Amino acid sequence: MCEIESIYVDDDILLIHKPSGVLSVADGYKQDIPHLRSLLEPKFGRLWMVHRLDKESSGVMVLARNAQAHRFLNEQFRERLVKKTYHALVTPCPKWQSQHVELPLAVNTGRKHLTRVDFEKGKSAYSDFKVLKVSSQLCLLECKITTGYRHQIRAHLYHLGIGILGDALYHPPQNPYPANTFARMMLHASQIDFSHPTTKAAVSFSAKTPPLFYDLLEAKLPTSLDTAVSST
Repeated sequence: MCEIESIYVDDDILLIHKPSGVLSVADGYKQDIPHLRSLLEPKFGRLWMVHRLDKESSGVMVLARNAQAHRFLNEQFRERLVKKTYHALVTPCPKWQSQHVELPLAVNTGRKHLTRVDFEKGKSAYSDFKVLKVSSQLCLLECKITTGYRHQIRAHLYHLGIGILGDALYHPPQNPYPANTFARMMLHASQIDFSHPTTKAAVSFSAKTPPLFYDLLEAKLPTSLDTAVSST
C-alpha cells in the first residue's frame, strides 16, 4: 500500500503530497487500480476531489472533507482564484529568464488525447515560466498557471520546443533524452494558494521538490543514455 504524506488537515480540507505514479482519480477502465480517494478515505473518511495532478506528476493537492468545502473550493478554481506553482526539470535550457505564455489550447485531441496549441479551436490559456537554476544540459523552471487545462504546462512547453524530462507524451525533438531514461516525469506541484472554506483566510501550502530534481541538475548526463536514472 502506497503511503501518502498528509501536509495539513482540519474539518474542511486535507492537503497531501501526491507521489509520482499514483492516480488522482479512479481509472475509467480499471476501477481496481489504487487512486487518492481509495488510499486516503480509510484514514480520513469521505473525501471530495477538487482538482487533480497527472499520474506521473507529484506534489501538493487539496481535497475537501465535506460538501460545503467542496463547493467553495470548486468556485475558487472556477473563478481562477487559486494560485498553483510547479517546478519542472527541462531541456533544452531556454534563452529567456522569464516568459509569459498566452497560447490557446485544445484538449483531448487526436488518438492520444493530447492537449495542443490550437489558434482556431483552442481556449485561452496562460502560463508563466521563470528560470530558477541551470546547468550545462538542464534547467529547473518555476511554472505558474492561471488557467488549469489538462496537461497545460506540458503542452505550452512542448510548443516552445522545451521538454520535461521523463515525459513520453510531450517530447519535442529538441529533447535528446528518451522518456524511459528516467524513473518518473520531472514535474512537481510545489505550492498552492487559496482561501480557506470556513475562515476565508488566505492560506498557502507547499510540498518540497524531490531531491532527484536537483541531483539530475548537478549530474553530468551523457548525450546518449542507455540505462535509467534511478529515483530517490
